[in-house]
Amino acid sequence: MPKLIVCLTGMPGAGKSTIAAGLEKKGFTSINMGDAVRAEAKRRNLDPSGQNLGKLMLELREKNGQGAVAELIKDKIINSKSDVVVIDGVRSNAEIEVLKKITQVKLLAIHASTDTRFGFLSSRKRSDDPSDRKMFDERDNREIGVGISASIALADETISNNNLSIDQLVDTAYQIIKKWLK
Repeated sequence: MPKLIVCLTGMPGAGKSTIAAGLEKKGFTSINMGDAVRAEAKRRNLDPSGQNLGKLMLELREKNGQGAVAELIKDKIINSKSDVVVIDGVRSNAEIEVLKKITQVKLLAIHASTDTRFGFLSSRKRSDDPSDRKMFDERDNREIGVGISASIALADETISNNNLSIDQLVDTAYQIIKKWLK
């Protein structure tokens, strides 16, 4: 069976990284799109602040097309030994099109309310996580600006993550992927 790429999409803080980490424990390869941008920032000696990473993401897309971030992870996908590669943080249909040139792609959207997402991001403490509601709103608007709404709308399946435990969230995603593999 050919490799399956499972793209996780959703607004920041919806639970994509939690699902990716849980699926990795079940033997799938997980690749984080944001990590690809953070690695590029490090290569350029940029501070990995939310503002800098946002600007870099937009610059990469302006220079190399809307699928630019997906281009950064193609080799990792191709070289993965896993039959299922989970991509954490797909933001646009152009990125999905880049990945479809490699193998079969399925899109899993994760939804959560703004209050739920802000709570998750406030406790996560990644370098680019918003420290207040204004920064949170700015990040949401930037994500919407690069086309995340379209990828969410085109999802093959959707999980609502407002009242799920971590185990329930990961298991729900795992069951969906198992169904896709049949």
